[in-house]
Amino acid sequence: MAEMNSLTYEARYGWDRRTSAVVALSAVFTVVLLLPGMPLYARILGLPLFGAGGLFMVYVATSGKVAFRVDETGVLRGGSPARYEATTAHVPWADITGVVLWHQRAGRTTVPYVGVSRREGAPALPGGGPAARAVLEHVTSVPADIVVASRAVTGWRLDKARLIGAVTHFAPGIPVLEYPRS
Repeated sequence: MAEMNSLTYEARYGWDRRTSAVVALSAVFTVVLLLPGMPLYARILGLPLFGAGGLFMVYVATSGKVAFRVDETGVLRGGSPARYEATTAHVPWADITGVVLWHQRAGRTTVPYVGVSRREGAPALPGGGPAARAVLEHVTSVPADIVVASRAVTGWRLDKARLIGAVTHFAPGIPVLEYPRS
């Protein structure tokens, strides 16, 4: 593993506004579901959803696992919190053609993402099977290859200036792109 230095960009899962709101809302709904007179079916359906869901969000926020890192070896796309080891992927600079910032619509809001575009023929990353790619081509604003090589900026904070600084330092020829391109 690469040694951490002051130019390395590393973001870890932790508390952010969205995570705090989800945990608070889950706690409120869990308490309401435990009140006397609440129907059994509501408890059976709601407690696993809100109680376990809220506890899982607390676990993610307190895990401190790496969500995204840029260092001299390349880019580490930290895993999905539910399956961290299986979904973590390191992409070496030799396979990267650009670092990509993009947004995905989610109802009335958008979710920011950061990922990489990769050279043709680069080794496959977790989560990029043919069926998934076919769906991704129709539901996202960026190519499926970029989606598979991205991490949602949820449960952690993106410092765009530090990210750009790290990419510029470690891979001066690699651009940082924003989609949609203006």
